[in-house]
Formats: sequence, structure tokens, C-alpha cells
Amino acid sequence: MSAEGFFRELLAEADIAIDGERPWDLQVRDARAYERILKDGSIGFGEAFMEGWLDCARVDQMAERAYRADLAGRIDRKTALFEAFKARLNPFGARGRSFEIGAHHYDAGNDLFEIMLDRRMIYSCGYWLRAEDIEQAQRDKLELVCRKLQLEPGMRLLDIGCGWGGLAAYAAERFGVSVVGVTVSREQLELGRERCRGLPVELRYQDYRDLDEPFERIVSVGMFEHVGRAHYPAFFAACARCLVPQGLLLLHTVGYPQEDVINPWYDKYVMPGVEFPTVANIADVLPAALRLEHFHTLEGAHYDRTLMAWFERFDGGWDRLAGRYGETFRRMWKLYLQGCAGAFRTEQMRVWQLVLSAGPLPGGYRFGHQVALD
Repeated sequence: MSAEGFFRELLAEADIAIDGERPWDLQVRDARAYERILKDGSIGFGEAFMEGWLDCARVDQMAERAYRADLAGRIDRKTALFEAFKARLNPFGARGRSFEIGAHHYDAGNDLFEIMLDRRMIYSCGYWLRAEDIEQAQRDKLELVCRKLQLEPGMRLLDIGCGWGGLAAYAAERFGVSVVGVTVSREQLELGRERCRGLPVELRYQDYRDLDEPFERIVSVGMFEHVGRAHYPAFFAACARCLVPQGLLLLHTVGYPQEDVINPWYDKYVMPGVEFPTVANIADVLPAALRLEHFHTLEGAHYDRTLMAWFERFDGGWDRLAGRYGETFRRMWKLYLQGCAGAFRTEQMRVWQLVLSAGPLPGGYRFGHQVALD
């Protein structure tokens, strides 16, 4: 069977047609794409899409069908063992290379993220329990996080992976706390300091392992994915070292429901070195000094809606970005945002929020999932 015949049959199993008329059908602009995908798997598919050899009006809908039929796993199975082995040797979480992911992804350009994100520039999953747009979803997520942390005026909060300071500013303004935020992105640091000017917020260009000072509360939203499994013990050791007795840590992270490996194209072009944990990966390395008090799963629908909202803003603002980023980047970003939306839509990935305490809490930790948000 030819490479084209193989892919026609494979895609048909997921109700995806080649050169069909439905929005999720795959358009083949260059027949060389067939052999390229057969040779290089998901990297070959992604590169062919970036170069315009392939196209699709709604990548999220195509990805949703492909994930339900496990097409990506079947194409990439030949490389799965190598990817799993490489993940255990992932160098990006090491101290000497921890700043590289900041330079690769988060330093892509503040203009890009200002157009794509909400006004607070929150680059993590929104909370859509009652929200109708991305602004409300991110505001509700910040409120949820701060209430879970039980912030009180005068407390000192550490934000590990603070981004552009959106959470830090919200916590300082609404809850009266002082905040220290650390990031490995110089672009984020510069703009974040401007956005937090006049608030009791200090943003630093610093590795989390260098922290050794007391905080009543610690939060980390969307950063744990960059730590690397080999470095989970060091991450939690740093948190335990800095958290005062009876202090609280909230960890917000994307995770896999079961053991899996990162899509090779995503690893190469979007976020090199990212590793998504399983629940067991986290539980197995928690130090005795930290006690799990609360675990909350945000279903994939929350990130699905977030990613699609980001794409809508990115696509709508492309005219202001095209001169700097170019068509290859636009196609890469579409594949990234819409492809990930399809993965969350099918629950291939989820978002978890864990609350941990430094020692027993008087009366225990009390918090309901359905917190009233005003």
C-alpha cells in the first residue's frame, strides 16, 4: 500500500477525510507530506503543517477525532520508547539550563502574549464554572486560587513561575498580601515589573532552587510542567524550606491521567523539555514536611475553552503580529493552540490544583470545590 493509501485508511477510522469539505478534514497541498509523516511521525506532520503542505480549517476538531481513535499513538509508536527514555534524561529542568525554556517560549514576544491573553496576562487554564469570556474565566481562576490559599492581609506570598505578575498583582490588590515572584523569562520580568509598579510586589529573575526565606503562602501556577520529573524532589524541598509552619502551598499543573510521553513536535517547537506528571509522579516524591490537604481536578473542558479563546484573540490580532512573526509561526501557533484544545477536549490531559500544608493545621483544612465567587 502506498503512503497516501495508508493515511487515507488511517484517517478514515477517525472520520477524517483527505481533501474533504468538512472543517475537520485534512487538506493535502503537497503529496510529499505522506512520506514525511510516515518517516518522522508527529514531527513530520507538524513540520508539514507549518510549511503549508497540510492544512485544516479546524485543527481542534481534527485533533479531537484523531485522539479518540488513537491515531497519533499509532503513527508515533515506533518512537514512543525513545521519547520515554529521553524524558528521563531531560536536561531542561537542571539548574544550568532552567532559563532556556524562558528564552525559547516565554520570551517569544510580549506583543504576542498581550494580544492573545486576557488583560491580566494569565497564561494558564481559566476557570469556566460560570464565566462567559476569557476575562471572567481568568479572574475567577485567580479568585479560586487565592481563596484556596486562605490569604489574609499582611501575609507574605511566594509565586514560583510568576509570569507577567498577574496573579501577584491580583493577590496584592484584593487580599492585601505582599508578593515575591520568580521567573526564568527576562521578557516577562521586564513587563511584569511595569505592570506591578506601585504594589507590594517584587519580581525576580531567579531559579526556585535558590530560594531560602520564609513565606506564609506559596503558589505555583503553570510552572511545574517545566520542572522535570528528576527535579520534583528539589522543587518540593525548596517549597518546604521556605514555607513557615502551618503555611500553605497551592500547586496548579497540567497532568496526564496515566503515564504518557510528550508529543515530539510539541517538545521540539513549542516547549522543549516540558513534562506532564501523573498523580503518582507527584505523590511519590512529596516530602514528609508537606501534607496533602486538598485535590481538585479541573476537567479538560476548562482548558479546551481557554485555548480556543486564546486562538480567537491570536487569530483576530494577527494583522498586528504578521510583520514580526511570519506565516510559519502563525501556522505553528494554530497547530499548538487548537491541537492542545483537542487533547483537553478528549481528556488526554487535565489540570490539577493541589493544596499542601507545612504541618498539621488547627481544625484541618476546609474548602469546597464549588466556592462562591463574587
